[in-house]
Amino acid sequence: MTIKLLDRLSPKKRGIVYLLLSSFSFACMALFINLAGDMPVFMKAFFRNLVAIVMSYIMLARSPEKFKIKKGSMPGLLMRAGFGTIGVIANFYAISNTNMSDAMMLNKLSPFFAMLTSIIVLKEAADGFQWAAILVAISGAVLVVKPAFIFGAMGVTNDDVFPLAVALIGGICAGIAYTFLRKVTLKGERGIVVVAFFSTFSCLALVPFIIFTYQPITLIQFFYCCMTGVSACFGQIFITSAYAACPAKEISIYDYSTVIFTALLGLLVLGEFPDWISIAGYAIIIGASVMNYLYNNNHLKFKKS
Repeated sequence: MTIKLLDRLSPKKRGIVYLLLSSFSFACMALFINLAGDMPVFMKAFFRNLVAIVMSYIMLARSPEKFKIKKGSMPGLLMRAGFGTIGVIANFYAISNTNMSDAMMLNKLSPFFAMLTSIIVLKEAADGFQWAAILVAISGAVLVVKPAFIFGAMGVTNDDVFPLAVALIGGICAGIAYTFLRKVTLKGERGIVVVAFFSTFSCLALVPFIIFTYQPITLIQFFYCCMTGVSACFGQIFITSAYAACPAKEISIYDYSTVIFTALLGLLVLGEFPDWISIAGYAIIIGASVMNYLYNNNHLKFKKS
């Protein structure tokens, strides 16, 4: 019923609502990852995608086209799944080993990396202003990471900077994955097919790593892993629907609400709070995204007029 009501909205408004729903879902996912505690990151990622497989396959089975994949979608689906899997592992590792909101902020650099990848994959060239926004966002990322060789005593040690660097790699991979997501949906592929394919690919790819890193888990860890999967599945469905409805450059600003949701959950449940340097980095990254968003909107209005 809710989805049908959203279909009555304009593509841009529909994309915004989907993206906000996705942001809250992914914030809940980050919380459950953290609550799952000390267990191999590959197992956390496996459970995340196993639940998504079950939910997406049920939806596909009930759809008119069932499990049919459109001709020509396979290369894009493989690229989306491959980079998406690396992005998930990197993001889960970072969330489990550093401040939750810092990890999510670095992951949310993905729209800028999606913009870079779109130049090659979708032939959507960035102009001078957009390049400047990317450089500003990267400078904000430096404040979040706080490497000791730049910040000295105020920076973090090499051991502490590693999970933040992994979070940044996760953001790069997520940006590339979202570009291929948009490519296959532009060709008419269903969003739920993208989710099901990615989840299946990821689970199969993780099996060998789980075998070599397996350790028993408690019942409560199993529960949190399942909730991670449920939250991630809804987040994936919503974000796929968002970028299928509207180009990333028009709505990506709303994706940063994930950081707000994550910071609130981290504060209320885990007692985490980012330091002032990280907050300054958040402001710069979000500011760059806001400016890029406003610029793109004005640019589009100019073209239409």
